[in-house]
Order: sequence, then C-alpha cells, then structure tokens
Amino acid sequence: MSFLSRYKFSLSSQELVLMLITMVWGSTFLAVHHAMTVSGPFFFVGLRFATAALLLALVARKSLRGLTLAECRAGAAIGVAISGGYGLQTWGMQTIESSQSAFITALYVPLVPLLQWLFLRRMPGVMAWVGIVLAFSGLMLLAGPKSGSLSFSAGETATLLSTLAIAGEIILISASAGKVDVKRVTVVQLAAASLCSFMLMVPNGEAVPASSPYLWYSALGLGAASALIQVTMNWAQRSVSPTRATVIYAGEPVWAGIVGRVAGERLPGVALLGGALIVAGVLISELKLKKRAKRPSPAERQS
Repeated sequence: MSFLSRYKFSLSSQELVLMLITMVWGSTFLAVHHAMTVSGPFFFVGLRFATAALLLALVARKSLRGLTLAECRAGAAIGVAISGGYGLQTWGMQTIESSQSAFITALYVPLVPLLQWLFLRRMPGVMAWVGIVLAFSGLMLLAGPKSGSLSFSAGETATLLSTLAIAGEIILISASAGKVDVKRVTVVQLAAASLCSFMLMVPNGEAVPASSPYLWYSALGLGAASALIQVTMNWAQRSVSPTRATVIYAGEPVWAGIVGRVAGERLPGVALLGGALIVAGVLISELKLKKRAKRPSPAERQS
C-alpha cells in the first residue's frame, strides 16, 4: 500500500459550499485592514456584526418568532467567541499586514490538539504533532525572529490570541449544530458579537469615529459577508465534522494572501515561507492515518 493510498479525500456538497465561503472570508482581511484607517477596531467589529444581524433578521423575521432559550444561550456563547476572535484580530490589523494576519489566524487549527493535550490530557496523534511543529516553525519565520529569538509585535500577539477564540467558535458551532434553528441562532450570535464588541470599546479607550463613506460601505459589505459566512457555517457544520471544516478553512489565509498581493502587499520571502509552513501544518495536523486491514491467517482463508 502506498503512502498516499493510506488517506481518503472526498468532498460533499456542504464541504464545497464551505470552500466557497472560505474564499469570501479570505478576501475580507484586506477590507478590514483598510477600515482601520477610519475606525477603531472594536467599534468597527461591533458595527460590522450589527449590520449583519440586522440584514439577517430582516430575511429571517418570520422564523424569529419561534426563538427558544436554548437558541439564545447557544447564540450568545458563539457571539462572545466571535467578538473575541474578530476583535483581537482586527485590533492586530492596525499594525500588521492583512495577509500576515490571515496566516497567523490559521494557527487555531493546530492549536486545538495542543490545548486538548495541555488541559484535557488527550495526547495528539502523530500527524497532529507534525502539523504543530510545521505551523509553529512557520510562525517563527512569519513573525521575523531577531537576534536568534522570537520577537512578536503587539499586533502579532493579539492576532495569535484571537486564534483561541476562533477555535472556541468552531467548537461551539459544532456542539449546537442540529439542535437549533440555523437562522435564529445566527441572528442571536451576530447580535451578541456586536453588543460585546461595542462594550469592549470602553477598556480599549475607543471613541465613536467620525462618519465617513468608506466606514459605512465597509460595514455594510462586510456585514453582508459575515451574515452569509455565519449562516453557511451553521448550516454546513450540521453534517461536516469540526476536523473536516477546519481543513477547509485552512484555505482562508491563501486567499487573503492572494488578495493582499494583488492589492500591493509585499511580505518578505521568509514570511511567505512561514505562511506556507503554517498552511501545510494546518492540513497535515488534520490528516488521520488509516489503519491497515488485518490480513486473514491461512486457516481463516481456507475456512
């Protein structure tokens, strides 16, 4: 049996849809990066998700009448995770390139098995360890080590911390998948993410920015994209496992890098190599070795 034949790759219609929204997701990084020139991070995230919640509530207004307490709880928990993930990520984009942010964000995938080992004593498999080593090697190159030691900027550190919240979002979505109405829980989580983000303006010392066309256009466009992304994630992850979903989401930094490159962002060659190692680590960490089928003994073959 060859090495490649030990792995099985197949795509369902839900997974193909997730691949499509991953392209959309990756393209939003540059828009957010530019929006930081006209707004503070938490106000923008709050405005973005308020717009998304309003747009989706208008579309799903009839189904909202059946909103349950369980859906409110699930949506609120997911919304807090979304706010933490997107808020820290957006805060970091005040000082780092959008493509760099996207590559660091992808680290949430190999981080999950590592955290499970540290806190739940669940030892990662061989491929997970390989992925972790590759991803963190890529992080070292992407962050730009100085004088033989890593030196993370504030923006890189905030983006790295955001990966923990994003991992939590994926897990919470999967935990409630199939138990709640997709449209209703998505409206709640978007509204909760918006409210939480606006509240975080206070400790961050943010003021409401001056109104500008770019601010409102960005909030409307990204709000619509966020609504589409969250509904699709909730719908697709009813039948797609967290492992399969995170492998697909690994394409996000690739698309962000392509969009950033077209827009004129030029990461150093060593940073691009680091980004490639992170994506490779993400993919490899989710591979599962197939067990070899036990060969029947001569006696079993004769029976």
